[in-house]
Amino acid sequence: MIKYRLEITKGEPIRYISHLDFASLMQRAICRAHLPAAYSEGFNPHMKISFASALSVGVTSDAEYMDLELKKDICQPELFDKLSKALPPGVRLLKARQIDMRAKALMSIVDEASYSIVLPCQDDLNTVTEAINKFNQTKEIVVVRETPKKRKEIEIKQYLPKAMQYNLEDNTLNISLNIKITSTGTTKPNEILDVLKNEYKLNISVENALVCRTGLYHQGKALIDID
Repeated sequence: MIKYRLEITKGEPIRYISHLDFASLMQRAICRAHLPAAYSEGFNPHMKISFASALSVGVTSDAEYMDLELKKDICQPELFDKLSKALPPGVRLLKARQIDMRAKALMSIVDEASYSIVLPCQDDLNTVTEAINKFNQTKEIVVVRETPKKRKEIEIKQYLPKAMQYNLEDNTLNISLNIKITSTGTTKPNEILDVLKNEYKLNISVENALVCRTGLYHQGKALIDID
């Protein structure tokens, strides 16, 4: 048995597929690549793959992470070449490295994500600066998260480890932010954008925002570098 950690992308062509569909896509690619994937035992065996953190529908990613168990040894260059050729448009394999079979699950170690957001904005720089400075300086912001079954209040500033960064050029607002991922919850980029629009009165087009997750981390280190 051998385990690999993969760094992969989720690009524009597949930004609207769900996390479950993305996982199925990766399983089919592994099968097409004829990699000796390990499977669980029992009545309904499944491929032994695991992901770090589910990506919201409509969000792209420059760095998603997946652990893959193989039932026999295969060298890194062979795995990299075979899987790269089997991946569909929208997915690229960036890195692959062997990790200890006893390594902790990705989902249990990921504690932060970074995002890049690009969206239309009709305000001038002074207005944007004033609104985002107020947002950054506010200690507590509560949003309401609604699902078909329940309504829940979320305090989002607890999940923002540092100030939001931004620049405005040609009516396009570029935002960079980091979001904590905890065992008790997290917030989402769109919730933050809704606050900027509705509470801080920025004239932004949230529905046209291009959100990209640029990294996933454990204690400041990219997950590809964690054993």
